Amino acid sequence: MKHTHADNQEINSDARLDDKEQRHSNDDAACDNLTAEQSESDKVADKQSADDDKAKAQESQTDSAPKQEEVDWRDKYIRLQAEFDNFRKRTLREKMDLIQSGGSDVLKAMLPVLDDVMRALEASKKSDDLAALRKGEELVAQKFVDALRQKNVTEIEAQDADFNPDLHEAVAKFAAGEDKKGKVIDVVQRGYMLGDKVLRFAKVVVGE
Repeated sequence: MKHTHADNQEINSDARLDDKEQRHSNDDAACDNLTAEQSESDKVADKQSADDDKAKAQESQTDSAPKQEEVDWRDKYIRLQAEFDNFRKRTLREKMDLIQSGGSDVLKAMLPVLDDVMRALEASKKSDDLAALRKGEELVAQKFVDALRQKNVTEIEAQDADFNPDLHEAVAKFAAGEDKKGKVIDVVQRGYMLGDKVLRFAKVVVGE
């Protein structure tokens, strides 16, 4: 009987040992599962972090693209404004040079006429020949007209012409009969054209 009790104790001891080993085995398995779950969770967290970083980088690139485009357009605008300002100054300078050179050419053309006028004045002081003096005046006047014509300046035809408000300026009206109605009967001041533009209107008296 005593031997049986000892055997039972030994069996129970072995069972407890097996149960203890089983619990240790279960604990190890649980630890392994927990470790695996933590590792998987870490991987998911790392992937999520990487995705967030990538999204931030893309967002940063997306935000920087409009800013760079705005900078490029601002630079183009500044360059275009500078080029236009230079063009405006150059055009104004060329226009001023053209006006000055044009005036200079006209003055140079008038100088020979002035020389003739001065010689005519000197001749009139020394001569009493009115016919010769009148002839000299006519030559000077004709030379003056020729100089103006070389510069494309021509006289507006007005005497006995139909009144034209685009060329003539009426300073008075005078009853002159039906045949003179609407016509220029007298020229108070000659008018001139520069090319196809009126340089000075002819001041006239119009018949009515």
